[in-house]
Formats: sequence, C-alpha cells, structure tokens
Amino acid sequence: MKVLPFTIPKPEPSGLIYQEDHEWLFYDQLHQHEELQISYIVKGSGTLIVSEAINAYSEGDVFVIGGNVPHLFKSDLDLPEKSFMQSLFFTQTAFGVDFFHLSETEILQGFFKSSQLGLQVISDLEVLHKLFHQLKSATKLERLIILLQMINAIQQSQFRELASGRIQAQLSLKQGERLRQVFDFTMSYYDSEISLDRVAEVAHMTKTAFCKYFKKRTNKTYYQFLNEYRIEMVVKAMRLHPERSMSQIAYDCGFGSVSNFNKTFKRIKGCTPGQMRA
Repeated sequence: MKVLPFTIPKPEPSGLIYQEDHEWLFYDQLHQHEELQISYIVKGSGTLIVSEAINAYSEGDVFVIGGNVPHLFKSDLDLPEKSFMQSLFFTQTAFGVDFFHLSETEILQGFFKSSQLGLQVISDLEVLHKLFHQLKSATKLERLIILLQMINAIQQSQFRELASGRIQAQLSLKQGERLRQVFDFTMSYYDSEISLDRVAEVAHMTKTAFCKYFKKRTNKTYYQFLNEYRIEMVVKAMRLHPERSMSQIAYDCGFGSVSNFNKTFKRIKGCTPGQMRA
C-alpha cells in the first residue's frame, strides 16, 4: 500500500475539507499530506507520532499537524466504543495565494509559523470544542468563518510543539514505507525484547546500515525511540491500571529490569515513576 504521500479526498473545487472519523482504529499508517490538519479528539485515546516524536492523546485534545509532516494516530485497542475525531484540512494558499497576507488576515501568520512542526493546544480548549461542534451542520461559508476563528483562538492560546522536525519533510515513498514498517513493528512488539538484528530485518537492511539510516532520519538511535515509546505506554498503563505495581507495569511494557526502567523514566520524563503516579 502506498502510504506516503497521502491524498486527502476532496470535492473540487474546495479549499477546506471537514472530516469525521468514527472508527475503532484511526488511520494508523505513517503518512503525510500537503494540507495542514486541525483535529479534535472527541472520543478515544492512543498514541500520536509526529515526525520522530511520540505523544499520547486522549479525549478533548486538539492538535495541529503541519503540511507534509509525517504522522500517525495509533488508537488504544481496549476501548469500549469507537473513537471519534473531527478534522479540518487546508493549505495556506487554499483560498488564494494572498488570502492570509491581506491586511485583515495577516495577523494570523503566527499560526502558520508555530504549526510547521505540529502543536498541541493546552489552553482555551472549551472555545475550540464549541467551534468544532458547530462544524457538522455548518455551510461551507460558515466553516471557513469557523476556521478563521479557530486559527485566531489557537494563535492566542498556550500550546506545545509536538516534534523537532528532525525527520525530513517530503519523505520519498521508499523512505516513508521503510519508516512505517519500523514504527508498526515497534508499536506491535514494544513489550517484547527487540534486537537490532530483528528490526533491521524488518527494514530490509543490514544492522549497520539500519542504525545509520534511522539516526539520520530521526536524529535518534533506534533504542532511544523504542524506550520513548515504552515510557509512553508505561504512563498510559499507570493511568488505566492504578492497581498494578510499577515493577509489573515496567515488565509488561518491555523493560527487563526495574533499575533500567527507573533510569530511563527519569531521563525521559524528568521525574521518577512514583512522582508521576502521585
């Protein structure tokens, strides 16, 4: 299956696409598209990978993913009901090359600069939730007006960047497919022991070539990426299973020793597992 690049289906001529995803699993293949994406997680939880960065998502979250930034949503498999996400897709030139450079709209330029690598909104979420709820019954013109209100609200809100931009934008089909295979394998087998020989085999490369390839594409070693994903799974398990001991959660998420787990957790999260749990 051709994963990269990904084309957003849209009626012609249409500069703004509204999409609803009601699925047990969101589209969980690594992909990129030229459109910026603003998404609201109405229901569901899981893991969002943007470029080389691993982020957890849950109900109520609002994300902006820049154009041509590789990403995927990996839904949790044990949810009692389907996940629900609302999204808007558009490019900076969707309404004309000069639309966002007009005197009336140039104030919104900060949004496009901030969202290049992707961001998560962490304040003023109620305002954005209300705007998203209006989209379903809105006309095309009303959706454009809502989009401008959203961009303005996001620009004035507090947010955090999702990625560092270390993965090259506009990955080739071959590069994207290889990374997708590695990411898929990691998310499926993170709770088991993974050797470099095995993951290199998944990428159809020698171990030496794979290590160089992964480092060049993500500026991380494979084991750094693997441990970051494992720690996100640990945090999720802490939230969902408060009755489990930390050592049991660590082993369940692929860590072979508690001491290694504690060191890794502190390095990635900046606090101990006990402090985060508390």
